[in-house]
Amino acid sequence: MRPEWTLPPEQAIEWQRQLREQLVIADDFRPPRLIGGVDAAYIENRALAVIVVLTFPDLQVVTHTVATVPHEYPYIPGLLSMREGPAIEAAWQTLPEHQRPDLLMFDGHGIAHPRGLGIASHMGLLLDRPSLGVAKRILRGRHAPVPDEVGAWQPLVYRGKTVGAALRTKAGVKPVYVSPGHRISLESAIHFVLATTRGYKLPEPTRLADKLAAQHKRTWHS
Repeated sequence: MRPEWTLPPEQAIEWQRQLREQLVIADDFRPPRLIGGVDAAYIENRALAVIVVLTFPDLQVVTHTVATVPHEYPYIPGLLSMREGPAIEAAWQTLPEHQRPDLLMFDGHGIAHPRGLGIASHMGLLLDRPSLGVAKRILRGRHAPVPDEVGAWQPLVYRGKTVGAALRTKAGVKPVYVSPGHRISLESAIHFVLATTRGYKLPEPTRLADKLAAQHKRTWHS
């Protein structure tokens, strides 16, 4: 495990600020062949991470991997990646190179974060993969009402800057909050979320990752 994961909060915040300067919020990728959905959960004193790998654009599951690591980092708003990052990195290391996704979708935020470095940005940078966040709730920012039709969206604005989008992926339910993580633009992030949504609120990569994380959590306790 990289030593930075154990930094005390004040130094972790400084690390975030340093990493933020390295982000590329523009399209820097080839058309993806594989897309990965990433989710994390907690089991007693361990963090569990799931990466599910799907083909794109037909969204067939290729494989999934799970890793658990001890976690001792306290819950601090804005430092979620310090709790979940080590498990995600461990799960990534178990994937053979030919099954590593070309694009990663995280259940969380990208730059729509107090310091512009949510879990999708942090891990996209460390893993050197184009990444985006798809969250169920706002962490920072405001938006205008989103029309109740699939594909409609409004800019998510924080401190006068557009950091993401409130995107309607299913009529009649609340929008999801999409933000670029690393090496992708907001417009492309929205495109890939819509291209991987199959009638549910969440896109298939993160929906399946969430489902698998819940299954592994239940198995652990059974």
